[in-house]
Amino acid sequence: MGETVDSHGSEERPKWGNKVQYLLTCVGFAVGLGNVWRFPYLCQIYGGGAFLIPYLIALVFEGLPLLYLEMAIGQRLRMGSIGVWNSISPFLGGLGIASMVVSFLVGLFYNTILAWVLWYFFHSFQEPLPWTQCPLVDNFTAYNQECVKSTPVNYFWYRQTLNITPDIEISGSLQWWMVLCLGTAWCVVYICFIKGIETIGKAVYVTSTFPYLVLTIFLIQSLTLPGATNGLIYLFTPEWSMLKNPQVWLDAATQIFFSLSLAFAGHIAFSSYNPEKNNCERDAVLVGLINSATSIYASIPIFSILGFKATSNYNSCRMSNILALSNHFEIGDKNITLDNYDQWFESLTSTHTYEIAMLNLRACHLQTFLDQSASGTGLAFIVFTEAVIEMPGSQVWAVLFFVMLFSLGLSSMFGTIEAILSPLRDLHLVPKWIPNQLVTAGVCLISFLLALVFTLGSGNYWLEVFNSYVGSVPLLIIAFFELIGVIYVHGMQNFSDDILVMTGKRPNIFWRICWRFISPLFLLVVLLAYVVVQAQKHPKYVAWNPDYARFPETETKDYPDWVFGIIVFLSVLPVISIPLVAIYRLIRCGLDGRSSERSGVNPYINSAYETDI
Repeated sequence: MGETVDSHGSEERPKWGNKVQYLLTCVGFAVGLGNVWRFPYLCQIYGGGAFLIPYLIALVFEGLPLLYLEMAIGQRLRMGSIGVWNSISPFLGGLGIASMVVSFLVGLFYNTILAWVLWYFFHSFQEPLPWTQCPLVDNFTAYNQECVKSTPVNYFWYRQTLNITPDIEISGSLQWWMVLCLGTAWCVVYICFIKGIETIGKAVYVTSTFPYLVLTIFLIQSLTLPGATNGLIYLFTPEWSMLKNPQVWLDAATQIFFSLSLAFAGHIAFSSYNPEKNNCERDAVLVGLINSATSIYASIPIFSILGFKATSNYNSCRMSNILALSNHFEIGDKNITLDNYDQWFESLTSTHTYEIAMLNLRACHLQTFLDQSASGTGLAFIVFTEAVIEMPGSQVWAVLFFVMLFSLGLSSMFGTIEAILSPLRDLHLVPKWIPNQLVTAGVCLISFLLALVFTLGSGNYWLEVFNSYVGSVPLLIIAFFELIGVIYVHGMQNFSDDILVMTGKRPNIFWRICWRFISPLFLLVVLLAYVVVQAQKHPKYVAWNPDYARFPETETKDYPDWVFGIIVFLSVLPVISIPLVAIYRLIRCGLDGRSSERSGVNPYINSAYETDI
């Protein structure tokens, strides 16, 4: 690993072994679990191919400009987020702290998801897979009734994995198996970070490339499954009327924003290890396009598998009706088949309407089964695991799938942890005599201890709270002030000069218009729309309650007032440093200004940035 002198000229700063390591790390940080979970789900509920229109617009006018800005400012100043924003203006110092706090909070629950992945991975070697059948109880004489009512897949997820409580106010106990998996996940992160970017640079060769190998294998296999074309038609058939729904545009904007991991400061930290003469514009466009292409690429095998699952459920539904019809009318199940079921059903309905109604046949519609998908964790741990059961060699596919998820999550954790460690060094909160390995170990240990709350029986509910509210409004606010800080405080002309030094050319008119007008306005509209939408309804959560009257349906409940208070706290905590630091610096400048009037020193000049840039 090479070394270079940082912007202060006093400390040597590491650098990437080569350009490939840097790009793979940025791609791994941007491409994460959301590309496999949330993007396909949004495509499904918002009209398939029609969702791609607002998604691509958001990529061009919001995602790429912000990604370019973060990479450029990190590379030019060669510091983490704390140093970057303090250098641009002392009043913006809170931005670096905000990014560090939000990265820390996101890392807590994100690595818990990796613990769940490890749990499923360890069980994927069993024959048969443990989520294929219900466990026996009462001296092996009967099946567990909660499992019978809810299906083995749901039971394994909610009961044997999470051991979930029926309410967020019922904490439950620590689940020892999840504690072990969580500890293992944090140990893996620490091992990959033990020597900073030197070990990260080597790890990303595996973590950033292996998911594409697995996705390609799944793509080939999934396209051969019966019913795969139904899923692809469902994905790529646009519902143009959906574009009239403002929620589609809101979700598209937030998806591209979170998918690129903007405002976490990870990209700033990673680019600070680049040589000064590096084409950061090309890097930003390349990483952004790879990220979006991966989302679309991952959706093809995912929807092929969902189409296969929906077709299987559709055929099973019709087979149960065939048995009921053949037994009642003594037709014989060889005469009624899946191919002629519709004709028989229409004929019998017209001639025996009352008898057909009395049989209480199931309503079998392929579209209904295609609509029965899940987002987030549900896609990986419920929908996909159920589909794997029916695939030949199910153990192999399960192992590959969860190794892929772990690789995606681990590469994203690299950027999250670096966004914590780099500001800690900039703040000089850790004495220089303490080695980086020990600092990293301390961060991982503290994170592990705090994340134990997610291993409680109510842990999944708290993870959803963190996922929904830590990684939403705070990131939008941070990104908005990043644009204001660079373009309007540091100045567009100065920033253009910085890019000229690094790339040999000034940013073109597209980038300048986006930075100055389009991107800030885009972020402001999305932020205000998000706040308005959230203010119109009391926050709710979905509970798994076996005593619920309509079980196995999930029960929707309102968050208690004290939980709502925590939600507000989590939304404010990451960004409170922005105004607090600005007010503190303003007061300091006022006090220093009085004493400097006699000496003629201007306290508002940022000497560090003036010297370095």
